[in-house]
Amino acid sequence: MGKKILSQREGRGSPTFRAPTHLRVAPAKYPGLPPEKTLKGVITGLLHDPGRWTPLAEVKLEDGTIFYTPASEGTYVGQVIEIGPQAKVANGNILPLSSIPEGTQIFNIELRPGDGGKLVRVGGGYAQITGKSVETVTIVLPSGKSKELDARARATIGVAAGGGRIEKPLLKAGNAYYKWKAKTRPWPKVRGVAMNAVSHPFGGGSHQSESKPTTVSRRAPPGRKVGHIAARRTGRRKGKVQRTF
Repeated sequence: MGKKILSQREGRGSPTFRAPTHLRVAPAKYPGLPPEKTLKGVITGLLHDPGRWTPLAEVKLEDGTIFYTPASEGTYVGQVIEIGPQAKVANGNILPLSSIPEGTQIFNIELRPGDGGKLVRVGGGYAQITGKSVETVTIVLPSGKSKELDARARATIGVAAGGGRIEKPLLKAGNAYYKWKAKTRPWPKVRGVAMNAVSHPFGGGSHQSESKPTTVSRRAPPGRKVGHIAARRTGRRKGKVQRTF
């Protein structure tokens, strides 16, 4: 008789593999305000959101709206911030990209106007504006990649709080277990080639090797669907020089 492999167990969605969303504070996104409106707000709290490696700022606007957003470095409870096209270019304020000068450090950037913020939300992360036109703004992401966005998309001035988190050593395996548990990533994760043949398609044999192609069809049955699923390509890219230093 066969045995369910790990990817099959994950797919069933049991409590072991289910995200603890009941512990989350709230969605971190900008409020839906009229694009021409500028409001002031007060930061009423700085909160820890499990699984999110950036603290959340609870903001109460003057019209009574309360929303949560990733905090910027230097943010404090009681700080007054502004959101809108006429807001000042100051740490923690939220403005459309068209109102932010070139060279300014920004984070929590909207991919499309009104989506609440999608890009550069990790602790210590920031992007920079490098070019502007009438309808678009070019930014450089932390990866070094340039991206062109709608000038109406909003962003927060400053650097996302929580930087330096990865500089602290974990020291023991137990800390890594709880680190990934908050994000619902099972850890440690055993390699398929280290398993027995009954536990994984890559298991068994006289030595640790897949012993078969690791690319698999999108239509493969669940017990075989492991490795590079529906891979467009594998291996090195042709035409690119691989340098070793």
